[in-house]
Amino acid sequence: MPTIYLIRHGKASPKAADYDELSPTGYEQARLLGAELKRREVNVGPVVSGSLRRQRQTAATALAEAGIEAEPAVDERWNEYDHLHLLDRYPVGTGSLQERLDASLTSWTGADETAEGSWPWFRDGVRSALGELTASLGRGQTALVFTSAGVIGAACSTLLGAPVAGFIAMNRVVVNGSVSKLAHGRGGTQLLSFNDHAHLEQGGPELMTYR
Repeated sequence: MPTIYLIRHGKASPKAADYDELSPTGYEQARLLGAELKRREVNVGPVVSGSLRRQRQTAATALAEAGIEAEPAVDERWNEYDHLHLLDRYPVGTGSLQERLDASLTSWTGADETAEGSWPWFRDGVRSALGELTASLGRGQTALVFTSAGVIGAACSTLLGAPVAGFIAMNRVVVNGSVSKLAHGRGGTQLLSFNDHAHLEQGGPELMTYR
């Protein structure tokens, strides 16, 4: 049965001038991810990535560590929502960053909009990208998708038939460098495992990051 690995990028650089850059921690997460892919000996099929730098850097590092000679196809539908824009558009005066982001996401997903950048536009882009990917998979192949927490949350909550609150809850806990596994068969696409990050635990608690 074909499978899809939805892989979250490594830790970015939230305190640097350019957020969209892997941090040293992010590179180590990507390296351990690559070692895990090598250990699993997956039959690699399509390899895709969003266009964000942190996604592409994670892909390059993990693939090199795994010994997988593939150049990821870039598809912007696997890009993350713009969290800085959402925080500015739906400002909340108090609370932690996570609390303010959750509040912004709640406002975003509840807005009656369908234009580019809206929640329906983002969600439907994820659905179409996943649908096209599963259609391209051969028997026994595993697709590798280097993406972000919001995309993973949107895909997995949709497969579970969860309400918008489920998307926000899943988005909140996706670990950098984690793997969520989907299976595709005659009955459609199903979520087999979510947010697997056991391969990072050997690196200690400092590798358990969410930004």
